[in-house]
Amino acid sequence: MNKIVKEENKHYSGFVNIMGNPNVGKSTLMNALVGEQLSIVTSKAQTTRHRIMGLVNGDNYQIVYSDTPGILKPGYKLQESMMNFVKGAFTDADIILYVTDTVEKSTKHKEYIEKLNTLHTPVLLVINKIDISTQEKLEDLYNQWQELLPNAEIFPISATEKFNLDALFSRIVGLLPESPAWYDKSILTDRNLRFFASEIIREKILLNYSKEIPYCTEVVIESFKENENIYNIEAIIYVTRDSQKGIIIGKGGSSLKKVGTQARIDMESFFEKKVFLQIFVKVNPDWRQDSKKLKQFGYIQD
Repeated sequence: MNKIVKEENKHYSGFVNIMGNPNVGKSTLMNALVGEQLSIVTSKAQTTRHRIMGLVNGDNYQIVYSDTPGILKPGYKLQESMMNFVKGAFTDADIILYVTDTVEKSTKHKEYIEKLNTLHTPVLLVINKIDISTQEKLEDLYNQWQELLPNAEIFPISATEKFNLDALFSRIVGLLPESPAWYDKSILTDRNLRFFASEIIREKILLNYSKEIPYCTEVVIESFKENENIYNIEAIIYVTRDSQKGIIIGKGGSSLKKVGTQARIDMESFFEKKVFLQIFVKVNPDWRQDSKKLKQFGYIQD
């Protein structure tokens, strides 16, 4: 994907913001386009809470992808902050990838579709998960979206199977504005290792616990020390009730140990270094409504 494009004596760079409803495959798509797992992926809604950037560089271009939380109606301050990330993605995009799939209804969150129709920014409508659909249903969806977003270009894809991603990538490159690189070309993302450590732990919580537990937790890296051959990491899982703390820890600490082991293995693969991981659990009843805590956790920007 990193071939030279456009005029070789010019440089092109732009922000490509990925948005859409929960569970349509936004994070899977960004990971596939970047070639690394920067966003955690689970089948649960609200897996992505932050806005995460991933960079793809060529000799004369730089694409700054931005994964955003799934669109929802906020029920508390944490979700309001998440939707602020989405609103920001409308305003600073050079290209918008609006991701839907072959399962969801095209009329869901119509207000966002109406907003897309008011923009002068190029919109690429991505219909994901075509590998689990039929040709007849896909043609019907294509026509529906063409009517809803007449100015958008439509790309049916499968992010998991990497089908038609080359065509999507080529169009993204073709739409990039002439500009110097926004970031150093040696970096892959704007996030640091502490962030990825916390996200890996949060992914294991999403995968190992059900009901409200994953949505009441936040992971904070208290200490991240790099020694010659190992990372020493201390993390805190915040929950909102004592009963949730008991569930996270499990009988004799078995559940927390399972999460810690899974997270450590993934961290070692991601960091390519040994990891010593300690995880503690604390109760903070109001963290999802506490502006000070949300700012500390990175959900509210100055």
